[in-house]
Amino acid sequence: MAIRDIVGRLRNNEEDFIELDMTEEDQAGRKLLIEVERLDNYNDSDRLQKKIREGNILVVKIRDLKAKDMEELKRSVDKLSKTCMAIGGDIAGLGDDWLIVPPTTAKIHREEAAS
Repeated sequence: MAIRDIVGRLRNNEEDFIELDMTEEDQAGRKLLIEVERLDNYNDSDRLQKKIREGNILVVKIRDLKAKDMEELKRSVDKLSKTCMAIGGDIAGLGDDWLIVPPTTAKIHREEAAS
């Protein structure tokens, strides 16, 4: 049952309850998954690259690697950034300790710098 049908029935007070057909959700495809991950060393970037290509939303904690080895963090983030560029994706920092990597169907909005 479409949303407009539900709203129409509610407006007309046709029924006290409405049975929803959940097959429409199944037809829409799989649900989008948000994964919270850690980037603890350069080798983790291979695993994260795979997840980026799968099209899930990644929220990646980078605090521990940042505290341990800034050069390794830069190399890891550069590797992830190149993967995002190759598939038309996006990547951005969330504060100082997190990255967000949306799927290719989403873009991160960035505020324009005040001039």
